[in-house]
Amino acid sequence: MSAEILNGTRLAQRIRSQIRQKLKKLKFTPGLAVVQVGDDPASTLYIKHKQRDCEKVHFHSEVHRIPVNITQQVLIDKVMELNVREDVHGILVQMPLPDTIDAQVVIDAIVPDKDVDGLTPFNLGNLFINRETITPCTPTGIIRLIELTGEPIEGKHAVCVGRSHLVGKPVGVMLLNRNATVTYCHSRTKNLAEVTKEADILVAAVGKPEFITADMVKQGATVIDVGINSVAERLVGDVKFEEVKEIAGFITPVPGGVGPLTRAMLLENTLKLASR
Repeated sequence: MSAEILNGTRLAQRIRSQIRQKLKKLKFTPGLAVVQVGDDPASTLYIKHKQRDCEKVHFHSEVHRIPVNITQQVLIDKVMELNVREDVHGILVQMPLPDTIDAQVVIDAIVPDKDVDGLTPFNLGNLFINRETITPCTPTGIIRLIELTGEPIEGKHAVCVGRSHLVGKPVGVMLLNRNATVTYCHSRTKNLAEVTKEADILVAAVGKPEFITADMVKQGATVIDVGINSVAERLVGDVKFEEVKEIAGFITPVPGGVGPLTRAMLLENTLKLASR
């Protein structure tokens, strides 16, 4: 029997509806500022989706586009400028940044009270001591999708394939905070398939098209596919969807799985920051 599809688009719609209801209690409009360096097509498209999402919940949004040859200091100056604006409640620096810029130094320049993606040392530190406040958007969306299954996280064996600061590490900590037993896998992991096949919850975030195959998945597992890869003019995830869905109990599609939830969590974090 095929896995149940975890529909991120539908869940994101529900979350936006809840945000609109909560917004009625505010006497001002939450504001989100996005800073984009260069004109990467994928980033530009993603930012357009974010702007449309803001329109749907009646948030103010603005995009600051900066030339790709900008210096790191000028980018930090832009962040500092947004830090002091009272009408901006959330600041997001769109990744990736040029190799000439240290992304973490730029993120560090965002004041924690406007860190909408939860990636400053302050907010990540809170996450690591199980005091979750503003948490990274993609990992938070992953948790929401896992909760959508109705299955408890506590006591489950979760395997994260990928250890990036953006997804792999924080989602593992969030699962640990919910009393899962967590294993991290990465490019140096030996006998990867043996480890992933033990997972009750498998999170694939490696950026390799259809990397996770059916023989790497435990029967009935919840499989969360974070990858978005363009292959032969179509989008595929890090999981070989058609074959893995015959093994898994629950699985996210690409597109329509984690992506919409990442954007929904961005809106939710903006509202949290504005409500403070």
